[in-house]
Amino acid sequence: MDKIIISDLKLFAHHGVNGDEKIYGQNFIIDAELYANLGTACESDDLNETVNYAKVVKTIRRVFTAEKYDLIERAAQVVCDAVLDEFERVEKIRLTLKKPEAPIKADFGYVAVCIERERA
Repeated sequence: MDKIIISDLKLFAHHGVNGDEKIYGQNFIIDAELYANLGTACESDDLNETVNYAKVVKTIRRVFTAEKYDLIERAAQVVCDAVLDEFERVEKIRLTLKKPEAPIKADFGYVAVCIERERA
């Protein structure tokens, strides 16, 4: 299966268990791997035969920032569901959601969840 990669998409949202996270928000970073058969697009050079990653980014941004979730697990699931619903060529998505400003008293790069979802 071929893959389209969206790496280090920076978004600001209001996800988290702590009240301050929902009030003030924070930065998140998303990596998405979209699995699809890109053979026809490779031959035709036609945008309509592939997954338009600019539209995928718009979907991710819209869905990720529309609600406030306690868990990044839930936010990641909602994004995966939307991509699979809106882009019929995507057979599978692997999404890593990073939370570099998590309210943890430690020196760390980020905490993250990584989930994979496939079309039923």
